[in-house]
Amino acid sequence: MRIKILCTFLLAMVLVSCGEYNKILKSRDAELKYTYAKKYFDEKKYGRSITLLDEILSAYAGSSKEQEILYLLAQSYFYDKDYTTATQYYTRYYNKYPKGDYAELARYNAAYGLYLDSPDARLDQTSTIKSIQQFQTFLEYFPQSSKAPEAQDLMFKLQEKLAYKEFLAARLYFNLGLYNRDNYYESCIVTAKEALKSYPFSEFTEEFQILIVRSKYESAVYSVDLKKHDRYRELIDEHFNYKNMFPSGKYTKESEGYYRKALKELGQQVDEATNEAVKQELKK
Repeated sequence: MRIKILCTFLLAMVLVSCGEYNKILKSRDAELKYTYAKKYFDEKKYGRSITLLDEILSAYAGSSKEQEILYLLAQSYFYDKDYTTATQYYTRYYNKYPKGDYAELARYNAAYGLYLDSPDARLDQTSTIKSIQQFQTFLEYFPQSSKAPEAQDLMFKLQEKLAYKEFLAARLYFNLGLYNRDNYYESCIVTAKEALKSYPFSEFTEEFQILIVRSKYESAVYSVDLKKHDRYRELIDEHFNYKNMFPSGKYTKESEGYYRKALKELGQQVDEATNEAVKQELKK
């Protein structure tokens, strides 16, 4: 019986609430709608808040309340997890009010919303790139902000995601190898080298470099005789790049193995004198 009474009470409250909301929607009183929009926002009924704010935004254009309404509308979309639309309104806010009361938060939240909207590394990274750009702009405008350290940290995480995406692409090219008569080892090398330039401090730098070494070795093995000599020389070059970058790297033994095979193919002995001679020649 108590459960039935409680359900009846809750249903009555919902009906009253809906009736109140519909009444506000039909009203022509913009101030009343604004008051209830803030009320619904505080109650976390963001959909209702969005509808009311959207209706009255034009009515307050050019007034002192416009920036408050615009910012609250952006916040409502943000908490409703529509980050793309929220960013549009945050951007609209700080473009119109670059020194407004909420300019700092608007710039930060525009970037943070896109950060939250950033998908898995295997998917399109448009939101990730836009978020990085927004964080960079935020730091340019508010370098002393209390949120600056967090912005830098989130921006680094986004860059790591982009680096990981490039690593997945490079690894895929390596695994494809000479599939369907195409030399995907070359694609792996190009992708890995570009990633090293773009993300020199990424946690994947060692992975990129060893992929280059592996691809150079495979390319040399499967090259026509005319190109084998140059390909093995390139492999040796990349081996020393790896050693210089990672003196105690986890792939040192593997890279040394490729190096020894390259020297053998070039008719040279593996000893310290040869190592030094090769290094000097590669520097020319």
